[in-house]
Amino acid sequence: MNILIIIPAYNEEGNIVRVVENLKSNYSDYDYIVVNDGSKDNTSKICHNNNYNIIDLPVNLGLAGAFQTGLKYAYLKGYDYAIQFDADGQHRAEFIKTMYGEIKKGYDIVIGSRFLDEKKPKSLRMLGSNMISKAIKMTTGVRIQDPTSGMRMLNRNLIREFAVNLNYGPEPDTISYLIKQGVKVSEVQVSMDERIEGESYLTFSRSMKYMLRMIISIVFIQNVRRRDKRFVSESGGQSK
Repeated sequence: MNILIIIPAYNEEGNIVRVVENLKSNYSDYDYIVVNDGSKDNTSKICHNNNYNIIDLPVNLGLAGAFQTGLKYAYLKGYDYAIQFDADGQHRAEFIKTMYGEIKKGYDIVIGSRFLDEKKPKSLRMLGSNMISKAIKMTTGVRIQDPTSGMRMLNRNLIREFAVNLNYGPEPDTISYLIKQGVKVSEVQVSMDERIEGESYLTFSRSMKYMLRMIISIVFIQNVRRRDKRFVSESGGQSK
C-alpha cells in the first residue's frame, strides 16, 4: 500500500517493543520508522538491539519536530501515504486499512476519530475537546469530532507540505488552518487503548494550557496565515 507508519517516541522503553513487534508480526504490509526524540531512557538502545527502523534525534524536538522528521523521511523515500502512530500503544493498527480506504476517496487528511459514532465521555479533557471542535466549526464551517486525535493519515501532497514547512505542527490548529485553505479532511471511527507503561506528557494542567493555546490559535492566529502558493493548486474542495 506504500504507507509509512511514523512512530515518534520519547521515553517509551516500556512500550516500544510491543508496538513495533505487533506491526512487524501482524501488519507487515506497512513500513514503519521510529523517530527517537532524544529520549533519556533506553528507547534508542532497545530499538537498535532489535534492529528496528529508527531515526535518532540528538535532542528532544517535541512531537512536531519528531513527526516532521518522519515526514521528511517519507517524502524523500517516495511514500504515497504516512500515518502518525503513537509509541505508547494507544493506537490500533487494525484501523489503518479503514483510514487508507477513506483517503483513497480523494481526501488529503484522514483522522482516526474516537467520537465519530460514539459519544464523548463527560470529563474536563473532553470539555476542552468540544471547545476546540466548536472553534474549528466557527472558523471553518466544518465539524471535526475528534480534533485532538493523534492518529492522522496524510496523502503525498500533504507529506511534502508538512516536510518542507517549519510552522506545521500535527495539532488541531494546523488542521483548522488547512481546512480554510481548501484541504479536504475526513474522519473514520476508530478505537484506542489506554497506555500500559509510562506516563503521558499531558498532565491535567498541561492539558488545560494546551486546549487554551489551541483555541486562541484557531480563532485568532490562523486567520492571518497564508498558504504557500506552491501547494494551493495541489489540494482543493471542502472537507467532509
